[in-house]
Amino acid sequence: MDTFSHALYGKGLFGYRKYRWASFLFGALPDLSSFGVYFLLQLFSNFHKLKYGKPSIEEIPIWVIELYNISHSLITAFLFIVFVYFVKKDLTWPMLAWPAHIIVDLFTHSIEFFPTPIFWPLSNYRFDGIPWSNIYVFTTNIILIFLIFFYRRIIKIKT
Repeated sequence: MDTFSHALYGKGLFGYRKYRWASFLFGALPDLSSFGVYFLLQLFSNFHKLKYGKPSIEEIPIWVIELYNISHSLITAFLFIVFVYFVKKDLTWPMLAWPAHIIVDLFTHSIEFFPTPIFWPLSNYRFDGIPWSNIYVFTTNIILIFLIFFYRRIIKIKT
């Protein structure tokens, strides 16, 4: 799934309590902490060589793949959430956007390009999902985001 959709899912599902906008950030965190870092490095060091579109797996440095493995693991996410629970309990609700991101990615990434390492480092299991570039997945994504925010709006009006 694209990073902006993840952020919207995070905000729509977990952004209605304290720290409302933190859910937007935590929804995007797994992608920002891997590809976001890589993009910024590319932007500032190789601006004239920037390419658009999906890169080949050979072009992506191993450290980006490792950051992806770390940030896209439910084990990592829940370890951080448990730690934060003991430090700042009310921040844990918006942090649930992080594992939600991972679960969405599990079903919207194929085995061919960055499958989600859901149980890393305990297991190398990866599910072969349907890529989010598939028109049916992409359309369903747009509809679901709309429905989530529509539902939030209706609930807000009633209360």
